[in-house]
Amino acid sequence: MITDTAVLPAGDLGRLPRRGWLRQLGVDTGYVLLGFPLSLLAFVLVVTGLAVGVGLVVIWVGVPLLVGTLYTARGFASLERSRLPAVLRRAVPTPGYRIAAPGASALRRLVTPLRDAQCWLDVLHALLHMTVAVPAFVVAVVWWSISLAGLSSVAWDWAIPYGGAEEPENHTLPEVLGMADTGTNRVLLYTAIGVLFALTLPAVVRGAALAQAQLGRGLLTWRGEAQAEIGRLAEGRDAAVAAEAVALRRLERDIHDGPQQRLVRLSMDLHRAERMLERDPAGARTTLREAAEQTRETLEELRALSRGIAPPVLADRGLAAALVAVAARSPVPVELAVDLEPGQRLAPAVENSAYFLVSEALANAAKHSEATVARVTVSCQAGRLRVEVEDDGRGGAVLAPGHGLAGLADRLRAVDGVLAVDSPRGGPTRLIGDLPCP
Repeated sequence: MITDTAVLPAGDLGRLPRRGWLRQLGVDTGYVLLGFPLSLLAFVLVVTGLAVGVGLVVIWVGVPLLVGTLYTARGFASLERSRLPAVLRRAVPTPGYRIAAPGASALRRLVTPLRDAQCWLDVLHALLHMTVAVPAFVVAVVWWSISLAGLSSVAWDWAIPYGGAEEPENHTLPEVLGMADTGTNRVLLYTAIGVLFALTLPAVVRGAALAQAQLGRGLLTWRGEAQAEIGRLAEGRDAAVAAEAVALRRLERDIHDGPQQRLVRLSMDLHRAERMLERDPAGARTTLREAAEQTRETLEELRALSRGIAPPVLADRGLAAALVAVAARSPVPVELAVDLEPGQRLAPAVENSAYFLVSEALANAAKHSEATVARVTVSCQAGRLRVEVEDDGRGGAVLAPGHGLAGLADRLRAVDGVLAVDSPRGGPTRLIGDLPCP
């Protein structure tokens, strides 16, 4: 089987598989408990480094101390970024740090971190981490302690010396609530409290972990997310340029191999007919009839090429009407199902990409796959346009550089879409396009 599957849409990129609640509780608890000593250590080291570095910067000794503090904060930031995916259940990007240009002086290389915004965000995280880590640590420890103590009260209550004449001011919780101070009442009350805290433990610890993780995500990864988005947009732009270049070269080749050759022959036939008018009128009429046939065929080829560029029906009446026209022209019988609202229009770039996907897929089915029937399904759900083209041909299509399908993939990627190809040898072939459908 030959199967090429594109990556998932942007909204699903980086998502990790969901865990069971018990495993996630352990992950969140470990994250919160370890976060407290890490935040304390980072705060002490960074505050000390900043204070000493700023105090000594007037004699230049403070500059390397400040740089060392920034690298210390960067180390703690890297450690925090490595812990975030388990809590957030998704991969997080690592922002790029400024580096000195090749051949830069030693002084410029030294002060480069001081001019890096991300380094200072790492410092800010080290200073603020404790404000979230300490409350999260307290909440997690209290909930775990009460849950475990309450659920195990039957095992330890008998060993606690309660009250007596020597300690009349001490009161147990049942007494405070107006109940008799008996072992049974204590065990039942403490167990009930333990059950309540145990039931809410996963949600409470999860909330504490997320509160702490969001601070790290906001300060340590947002520049990385922005850089990743810029990279994705640049990739889409490059894909659009590549797709248009391929389409232009193909159009030039088709014009050169088709209409241009016919026009050259038409010119030669007209000149020959002009020379034959006096001496061979019958032959001239035959030549003119052939020229007229050449003109008709040239016009047909030009119309076909213009449909490949952008059919007027697509701009005037929308994707659904354009696909009906494509299906009607296809040499292979087409079963068409378009699930769009009547009159619904999409972004022009999306409509063009979807149209070219169907048009190219049907053309390939007619030329290469020996298919007897094709099915085209178009639907728009949850903000995504799904275009599926399936034929019963011999299969073997691949999504590889240099092939026609690679140009289709580039065209879809230019509008934030993806193309998947499932074409085992022997068929069938399925092309699935996923595009934005706002």
